[in-house]
Amino acid sequence: MQTAPATLRSAPCLRRHPANPVLTPRQVPYQASLVFNAGVTKWQGRYIMVFRNDAGPNGPDEREKLTHTNIGFAESPDGVNWTVRPQPLPMPGAAAFGLDEGDLRRVYDPRLHVIDGKLVLCMATDTNHGVIGSVVEANDDLSAFKVLCTTLPDNRNLVLFPERIGGQYVRLDRPFPVYSRGRDRFDMWLSRSPDLRYWGDHRLVMGVEHVPYANDKIGPAAPPIKTKAGWLCIFHTVDRDESRGKNGWEPTWKKRYCAGVALLDLNDPSKVVGMSKSPLIFPEAPYEVSGGFRDHVIFPTAAILEPSGEVKIWYGAGDAVMALASAHVDELIALCRDPR
Repeated sequence: MQTAPATLRSAPCLRRHPANPVLTPRQVPYQASLVFNAGVTKWQGRYIMVFRNDAGPNGPDEREKLTHTNIGFAESPDGVNWTVRPQPLPMPGAAAFGLDEGDLRRVYDPRLHVIDGKLVLCMATDTNHGVIGSVVEANDDLSAFKVLCTTLPDNRNLVLFPERIGGQYVRLDRPFPVYSRGRDRFDMWLSRSPDLRYWGDHRLVMGVEHVPYANDKIGPAAPPIKTKAGWLCIFHTVDRDESRGKNGWEPTWKKRYCAGVALLDLNDPSKVVGMSKSPLIFPEAPYEVSGGFRDHVIFPTAAILEPSGEVKIWYGAGDAVMALASAHVDELIALCRDPR
């Protein structure tokens, strides 16, 4: 098994926002302990966010005593200053996912897209028979939802491309087949659909062995961004070190999460045409390396290309808060083309 390099850092072009973290549990007007892994998009003249909230009876002061998960909603004029809706979103029940009553445990880790002028979410969905991914259409104010499809177990971290490619919708997945590989060794795959409901033509996009700073798993993170050089794909990476001890609230935490960036072919995004050989975002800031539920965790979940060329990247930090970073799109493309 490959070993991730010991000395890593974020890309020089990466700029963390000085207001970080931009969303914390203390900004949520209902029971909240951890707010992270949020989808963000521009919608009707503003930024909107759907975030995972793991909650316990005493809020962020006792994060080890979690009792439930819900999906919150926030909006912002600038992507930095967020106002949270007074109540969590009303997620669909078990029947909407094709499950029997009682078989749905929770939905979480939402990714948010605008496709064909509609809001579409991808979510991880825990059931009594495994973890599935789901694609869900929302109405304009996210007060009602329609489940379009679910995957087989075990799959999660689904993200959609923002437009059809070759007449088909395209999706990135991260299946996690423990039995076939003996332990964590999860890769990034692609599938296609004519209607967002039926998916096939599955292709491997990138394996763990292709990423020099990962030795445990990789997978989709933010929905891809279309550029002239290719689809800009910000993905998550994990390296494991058995010598690591207590990090955060868990007795032991042997993993470290980073963000990478790659370019996928515009016409066939199952083909990688470039990739940074070092992390885009590496855990370095205080809210990324300590005081979280799990320390040394970066999980990018949204990216928006602004008219100025700035790419804003929102990410979960420490599985506890949301943060914001940015880089110019040309700088990100250059990282993917740099052979170092």
